[in-house]
Amino acid sequence: MIENLTPQQSWELMQANPDAVLIDVRTKVEHDFVGRPLNAVHVPWKEAPEWQLNPDFIAQVRQAVNDTGSPVLLLCRSGARSLSAAEALQQAGFTHLVNILQGFEGDLDDNKHRGNLSGWRYAQLPWEQS
Repeated sequence: MIENLTPQQSWELMQANPDAVLIDVRTKVEHDFVGRPLNAVHVPWKEAPEWQLNPDFIAQVRQAVNDTGSPVLLLCRSGARSLSAAEALQQAGFTHLVNILQGFEGDLDDNKHRGNLSGWRYAQLPWEQS
């Protein structure tokens, strides 16, 4: 089963469990220029401009996670790609998966801007930018 947690709930889970691994599934451009949570492991689910699935995604996550039973938290821009990535990991045998709702940038506001309503950055959780 895949849990859906808010950014704040995800942060609390990570603080309580030192084996938890945060996987940032966004593209390299998003990860490098939009910003990223501190200590997140970058493993893109899809990559622009073709938006094809990363054929090495499962193997790269396995390298980052010590045990398939450890909590693996997945983050994208808004929570959609991370859910797809979590489903793939579940099929590959990972058992403690968390999709971070709202993602890093959160939902669109009335002006179609992200970061003003929800998300990791909006919650003021630790992050950095290149």
